[in-house]
Amino acid sequence: MDYMTAREASKKWDITQRRVQVLCNQGKVRGAVRFGNTWAIPKDAVKPKDGRYKTSKQERKV
Repeated sequence: MDYMTAREASKKWDITQRRVQVLCNQGKVRGAVRFGNTWAIPKDAVKPKDGRYKTSKQERKV
């Protein structure tokens, strides 16, 4: 299985690297594994819904 870093995921999902780390730490990213202080996220992982807002960024752009 191919993995990406939190930085790569942040660019792919259009969120900050720190937010990706928090989502991984909360267990919201399926298959994410921590090696030391680096997260390995499956390349086919789906961005989890952001429970902080009622609408997503994509919906607000429309």
